[in-house]
Amino acid sequence: MTGEQERIYLRLAPRDIDFLNRIMEGYDGLGIVSTLDRRAGLVVIRVTPDTRADVLAIISSLPVNFEFIVNHSPV
Repeated sequence: MTGEQERIYLRLAPRDIDFLNRIMEGYDGLGIVSTLDRRAGLVVIRVTPDTRADVLAIISSLPVNFEFIVNHSPV
């Protein structure tokens, strides 16, 4: 991914992190998942302004529970 980046911060069950990562990898660069704290289930998905809506739609349709973290300091 190049250009301007945005970040989507999520908290989910640690057991679901690998699933989320594999799903996003399957979309070949639509968003890049990085684990911030495995024990706490904190991840960030790096997206571009053009891919943000698609990534939000994808993660919202997954069969995992998660919450958006809106007040997270950038890493």
